[in-house]
Amino acid sequence: MSLVELIGQADERGLAASGLACLDRCIPLLGGDDEVLRPLWAGLADDAGAAEWGERLEQVRGKLGGEFGAGGFSGSGSGSGSGEDEAVLLARRMLAAAPVERSAAGIRVWADACSVAALRIHRLLDPLKDAGDSVDARREGRTEGMSPLVAAELRRQITVLELLAGHGPAGLRPALEVSTEGRRVLRAVVSRRSRRRG
Repeated sequence: MSLVELIGQADERGLAASGLACLDRCIPLLGGDDEVLRPLWAGLADDAGAAEWGERLEQVRGKLGGEFGAGGFSGSGSGSGSGEDEAVLLARRMLAAAPVERSAAGIRVWADACSVAALRIHRLLDPLKDAGDSVDARREGRTEGMSPLVAAELRRQITVLELLAGHGPAGLRPALEVSTEGRRVLRAVVSRRSRRRG
């Protein structure tokens, strides 16, 4: 099943975990520590956490700094600056666009946008060129010529959704582990790029 199909079939918890996992893997671009999103992850474990989602989200935004107004999500950067600049902009927009109410409709739009943004971020930072025209083709299952970083991110997005679909709340811990692994990979990529510039 393609990533687009998995997102289309996911329930509210699965969608929230999917969007949160995409953001979690991109936290190194925002200067956040590895624990900054833990309160949001914890709130996915039970239905009571849905009521506290907005408050916890605002706390996360406060810790990461910057302007995070409510407003729409734009899936593309300005086109100026380096690939890393655009990647940071996309990561900030992922956090900015997170809905303060954890309703299925709002979360679905956010999770889908986060999926696209996270793949674009990995494509921008991958030292090897991805042969596809766009990440949309990757999400629809056309995976020929994928660069390693994009392929790994696509695999992680699919795995998170499958874990939540198959195991419900019990899938949250392994989903978090998958995301933690991806965060370490992206942190290493960002660090290598920084050393090359330095």
